Amino acid sequence: MKSEKIRNELQELLTNFEQELKSDSLRNKVLSLVPCFSHLRDLGKSLIPSTIARSARDRILHYFQKYPAVIISGDELLVVSGIQEYARRVRELKVQFGWSIVSGLTAKQMAEENEFPLPNIDATSMGPSDYILLSPQQDRDAAHRWNLANEIRRENISVRDKILKYLRANVGQKVTGEELKYLAKDRSEWARRVRELRTEFGWPVVTQNTGRPDIEVGMYLLEADRQSPEHDRHIPDPVKREVLRRDNYKCTLCNWSHEEWNRSDPRHLELHHKKHHAKGGDNTESNLITVCTVCHDEIHRKKS
Repeated sequence: MKSEKIRNELQELLTNFEQELKSDSLRNKVLSLVPCFSHLRDLGKSLIPSTIARSARDRILHYFQKYPAVIISGDELLVVSGIQEYARRVRELKVQFGWSIVSGLTAKQMAEENEFPLPNIDATSMGPSDYILLSPQQDRDAAHRWNLANEIRRENISVRDKILKYLRANVGQKVTGEELKYLAKDRSEWARRVRELRTEFGWPVVTQNTGRPDIEVGMYLLEADRQSPEHDRHIPDPVKREVLRRDNYKCTLCNWSHEEWNRSDPRHLELHHKKHHAKGGDNTESNLITVCTVCHDEIHRKKS
């Protein structure tokens, strides 16, 4: 095997280096180690045969695909890629090729807002050079979205407004936390601003952890280009989640669910107060029911 051949050559080089250690010449020692570094790099590259992955980027992707939803360190990618600039290749996989890879920094920021519910993964323990492939599915529309994100990123508006503009431009489409973090010029506040858009401003931005179990971890979705009524904006996320779960993620009036969503009927699910908020109805599970936006609008039309 190629790997075994390289290992034997590396072992011979290291054995010969024992003699160089006795030398007084620092440069001779350094020069004798140069081929060792080259062989070590080749050994790492040989672990993934060229018949499977020819380039450094291909080797990195293959390694991620072998271990999805697992924390992968930058040192591992350094070994399998055989190049120092592995981080640039990871970015290419995200931006140009649409693979949902998040860095340790992004995962930490999402975890702070309770938006990283991966089992057996402690995002707070991840370092900036750690990565996770969240989904084995490639998103072929990602390159277009990243180009749009780059345009919005340069605008002289607030981080929250940039995120909202981007979500509205991609209404009904899943976007990644990495995209939103990029919009915010990598400022750590981005995850908090997304939560504010949902809980304070009433934009229906959902994640797996806020009532859409069908959405992959690390993804955000603006369900519709409309804000919730003022009185519905302050229902706590845990309450929303429990009501949706209780009602099987379906409208309790017409039985509509997100499985039926399509572009010609872009409704989504909301919560309705049985005893209206204006009349003292509180934000509790017993006073809330799940309805689709069509039924919700009809309820309020009849009440007005």
